[in-house]
Amino acid sequence: MKKVALAADHGGVQLKDEIIEYLKSKQFDILDLGTNSGESVDYPEYGAKAAVAVTNGEADCAIIMCGSGIGISIAANKFKGVRCALCFDAYTAKMCRQHNDANIMALGGRITTIDRAKDMVDLFLETEFEGGRHQRRIDKLDALAAESWK
Repeated sequence: MKKVALAADHGGVQLKDEIIEYLKSKQFDILDLGTNSGESVDYPEYGAKAAVAVTNGEADCAIIMCGSGIGISIAANKFKGVRCALCFDAYTAKMCRQHNDANIMALGGRITTIDRAKDMVDLFLETEFEGGRHQRRIDKLDALAAESWK
């Protein structure tokens, strides 16, 4: 069973908590990286916590949220080895795994309903990376990251 890290700022905390309950009901191992209240916090800290958990092997993947999903996805993508995709529907959730081998999915807590989020979470967690021609592109992304981290 996959271990899934979840993190959110105040704009995504309600959705995060609902997704955690949903994943627990499906027997996933959960790593809750906060925040745990609606008090204002800074999304870069929570994007970083999830990115570190994934890159150091503490979690297999992560789902992160801020109000729009934009800021927290930018923060997570600052880390070498992270491929975080901001998803907004079933198609983007499936494609981020199938073609991009995303290891983190970002959602907008203020713009995503729980029903839509559940569908996207299921697709993100169940869809396998297709490899093939897509691996060449992932290799190029990794090369870009390696170059920028020199």
